[in-house]
Amino acid sequence: MEAPSEDDLTQAQNELYQWIKDYMKNFQHSPSIRQMMQAMCLKSPAPIQSRLKHLQEKGYISWQEGKARTMQIVDEIIEGIPIMGSVAAGGLIDTYPDVQENLDISEVLKKKNVFALTVNGDSMIDACIADGDMVLMEPIKDLFSLKNGTIVSAMVPGLGTTLKYFIKKAGKIFLEAANPAYEPIELDLDQVIFQGKLLAVWRKV
Repeated sequence: MEAPSEDDLTQAQNELYQWIKDYMKNFQHSPSIRQMMQAMCLKSPAPIQSRLKHLQEKGYISWQEGKARTMQIVDEIIEGIPIMGSVAAGGLIDTYPDVQENLDISEVLKKKNVFALTVNGDSMIDACIADGDMVLMEPIKDLFSLKNGTIVSAMVPGLGTTLKYFIKKAGKIFLEAANPAYEPIELDLDQVIFQGKLLAVWRKV
């Protein structure tokens, strides 16, 4: 898969992106909004937040709005990963050392406007999505075609964003966790904005 071309960035977006890359290379963590404001000679956080939003939408960074320290640079994805055989999660089984094929994830990432979010919290732990994981999300084109049980990123204005199962019944929207410690969130349809649906989970170990 080809990496995003920096030709699709405005001068201001590219200036911030290059500065962020240099900063994270030197300090091994993401900068604060205030540091970005100072670097770009800006007195308001609004232009920084706007540029970050565009960088995320164009596939250059992953971050949670308002939380700059969650930022990550989205690395170029290789075309395929070798499948080296199988591994048992129960008893022992034979493995086969010859590489037969590649695990091709390029089709997932070629989908238009795919974006990444960093997971904070354990509400989806029973869906094998843990705190610190990165989820790849696909924009929802048609809300009415969204199936019950789909994992979505949903924003409730004034309250925040959450990753949950989408359930629609009796004219209501329920955002259900994959953890019995969390109660479902009940909303009217006009109270929630759906940002995307889950494509894949990325975990660094």
